[in-house]
Parts: sequence; structure tokens; C-alpha cells
Amino acid sequence: MSMVQRWLDVLIAGSMILILLPFVLPLILILRITGEGEIFYGQVRVGLDGRLFTLLKFATMLRNSPNIGAGEITLRNDPRVLPIGRVLRKSKLNELPQLWNVLVGDISIVGPRPMVPGTYAHYPLAAKRELDTVRPGLTGVGSLVFRDEERWLVSRTDSHIFYRDVIIPYKASLEQWYVRNRSLKLYAQIIFLTAIAIIVPASTLPWRVWPSLPPLPQSLRTNL
Repeated sequence: MSMVQRWLDVLIAGSMILILLPFVLPLILILRITGEGEIFYGQVRVGLDGRLFTLLKFATMLRNSPNIGAGEITLRNDPRVLPIGRVLRKSKLNELPQLWNVLVGDISIVGPRPMVPGTYAHYPLAAKRELDTVRPGLTGVGSLVFRDEERWLVSRTDSHIFYRDVIIPYKASLEQWYVRNRSLKLYAQIIFLTAIAIIVPASTLPWRVWPSLPPLPQSLRTNL
């Protein structure tokens, strides 16, 4: 499974880079002449075997954003997000540079979403041990369920506590479910559902496709 998935990752990522290059080049120019002139943003994430790597994104926020406002959590209508960044984040186009991370083997097309060390530290130990055995992914079950993560935190005065005590444990259970059920069929299904989620972010489709997914906690159901 791992070897076949790696070959599929290289094939898909390489093909997408070539196909999207004519679109990406004008986008790079727009980023260069708007906002703070930053094009790429590199963020340290936890990868396979717990090793750290730099995850690439198009720059969408103020340069010093991790040290101001909500820190590592991005809220809806977050003032740190630049105008062009709002478009990129909503469409997930800011994630395109991660195709390079896929190509060099930092991540897979599909897998548990790589966490920043501060967030990863709050994962249960058993979950960390299990998730460390696979490459993290550009997309995955957790990414599908939390496609529009900001909506879970909107209007909350305890966003950091709620994220730590509710969202992180549930994300961990979703990613563990993926590791335990990993297959080429699931790999293909997640890619297909990701394409749908770009158009319809809030959806119960994951639970309809995979009835054995961990049920959504009651405190999250009102925002589904």
C-alpha cells in the first residue's frame, strides 16, 4: 500500500504542478505586488515518525500573524488575513504549493493533516504514536470534516479552549480511523470527496460514505 500510494502521489502531484503552472505564475505576480509582497509562507509541521518539516503555502496573512491575534488558530473574518488571502483561503488555493511537499515526500496526497508542534502536543499519546506511522496528507478525513474550520469557532469567546478540548480530540479520532482503514479505495474516495468539498464545504457526506466514522460530538453538530 505505502509504495503504491507513493507512486500515485508523485504521479498526481507532478501532473497537477504542470497543469496548474499557467495559473500559478500570474497568482505569484499578484501576491508579489499586493499585501506585504510575500509569495510563500513556510510553517513547521510534524510529519512521518514525528519528524519536523516545513509545509509550504501561498502567503495569505500578515507576516507576523502567529505572534498576534488568535495565534495559531484562524478565526472567521480574522483581521490578520490579507484581502487576496481571503479568496485563496476560501477556495483552498493557498494550499497549492504543498504539491511540492508531496513531490519531495514530506506529505502524501491523502493522510492525516500535519499539525503545528503546539497543536500536536495536545494530541493524546496513543493517537500520536499511531499517526506517526504514516505520512501526513494534503487532504484527508479530518480535512473533509473540518473543511471550513473557522465556522466551528465563530462567535466563541473560548475559542482556544474549545479547540483544545473538543476539536483536537475529535480530529485525532478521525485521523486514527483513517490510519486503521487505509486502502487505495479510501485514498481514491477522499480525493473525490475533496473535490466536492471545495464546492460544498459544509456537508454530512463523509458520514454517509463512511458510516463507521467516529460520530460528531454534540457540541459540534449545531455548526454542521
